[in-house]
Amino acid sequence: MLDHLALQCTDVGAASDFYTRVFAPCGVRELMRHDAPGTGPIIALCGPDSFPRLWLGSAVDTGHRPVHLAITAPTREAVDAVFGAATDAGAEVLHEPRVWPEYHPGYYAVFVRDPDGNNVEAVHHTFPG
Repeated sequence: MLDHLALQCTDVGAASDFYTRVFAPCGVRELMRHDAPGTGPIIALCGPDSFPRLWLGSAVDTGHRPVHLAITAPTREAVDAVFGAATDAGAEVLHEPRVWPEYHPGYYAVFVRDPDGNNVEAVHHTFPG
């Protein structure tokens, strides 16, 4: 259902570095970047499908604006690797990797805080049968 998401960032480069480093196990990488006149850099990130789904730009509203973003992980091992990369990057870990049966029995996820205070999740879905 989600085509793309744009986040306002206090430091676009730091946000890009965070997402491409921490969520590399999920296939997240930089797809393109350009400077927008008057607003600064804009960076598009993609996953394995090479579609620009996450856009990072300079903050135009410095009010309280955290969001929750969930990134699909191809395996549980990728979720664990995100946890390791987030820890190595010094990110705040909100919830260590585990199964969240309240969502569904095969919902395996880790939740971390990005440099702008957003709650970002890596999730792998295993469905019975």
